[in-house]
Amino acid sequence: MLNKYQAINGHKIKFAIVGCGRISANHFGALEQYPKDCELVATCDNNRDRADAAANKYGAKAYYNLHDMLEAGGFDIVILTTPSGLHPMQTIQCAEAGYHVVTEKPMATKMSDGIEMVKACDRAGVRLFVVKQNRRNATIQLVKKAIEDGRFGRIYSVACNVFWTRPQEYYDNDSWRGTWEFDGGAFMNQASHYVDLMEWLIGSVESVQSYTATLARNIETEDSGVVAIKYRSGALGTMNVSMLTYPKNLEGSITILGENGTVKIGGLAVNQIDHWEFADKQPKDDEIRTANYATTSVYGFGHPLYYANVIATLQGKEEALTDGREGLRSLELLIAIYLSARDGKKVSLPLTY
Repeated sequence: MLNKYQAINGHKIKFAIVGCGRISANHFGALEQYPKDCELVATCDNNRDRADAAANKYGAKAYYNLHDMLEAGGFDIVILTTPSGLHPMQTIQCAEAGYHVVTEKPMATKMSDGIEMVKACDRAGVRLFVVKQNRRNATIQLVKKAIEDGRFGRIYSVACNVFWTRPQEYYDNDSWRGTWEFDGGAFMNQASHYVDLMEWLIGSVESVQSYTATLARNIETEDSGVVAIKYRSGALGTMNVSMLTYPKNLEGSITILGENGTVKIGGLAVNQIDHWEFADKQPKDDEIRTANYATTSVYGFGHPLYYANVIATLQGKEEALTDGREGLRSLELLIAIYLSARDGKKVSLPLTY
């Protein structure tokens, strides 16, 4: 219910961000889009130069550890753009201190940790938002609406390719990258949003069978993997993921084959409509490619749209589109993929804990 949480009205929503590295730029940029509704008041990073640089740019106060920032307070919500394995502990700390939380994907690297995050926020009466910005991309929104409108009829087959590159230097740049404890591999980190889209677009998954491999990078986790998916609807799906594409990022795509329609959303990061054809032709179909957008970033441009919902939710105007419980859905599918690869067998969902 919208009235379960006290709405933030009468003043700008004050944000604090923890982790000022690679992905934080997307969050800073998103907040800049809403100067009337929010402001960044605190930055935190154990790398003092990064925390200071961000604080100076946005007129915020810099902190160098989470404890000190939470003790000082002065904000409404904390954004976590830290290594994935730190999200659970940090989320619980923020919740217990009375702050709402936005956490980057994946919300955790272990299912049990994700569940504890949701429980901690429930106990504290604060909101937990999990970033799934690709859902907000214009191309993906069009596909979602076509599915909801029944234009595909019965969906038969879905194929997702994530062919990107992450050189060894990428992993060497931070000691946590490519580790099981803090990062996860190609599925958990780089292709996490695509795993989410495979469930969010198509529906509940019955089972998965997967293989992963570390073929070229000196890391603990996988740099490549494949998974076969059986949906409860009867549809079949595949994912082919590799961080070894030469010489640069090539493709992030989803192709859907249905009884009455075929669609491929391709480009670098599902940013262009490569094919759009339905039996029930509609006038707007001729203009559908206006949703295409150029991108040099695999992150796309969904973060500002995502934050529009975060802000409206905190103001009591909307419901959260991807809260903690919604985040658990894609985390469960991720965990199932890894369990199947580890044990060499089909894994059925829901998982048992």
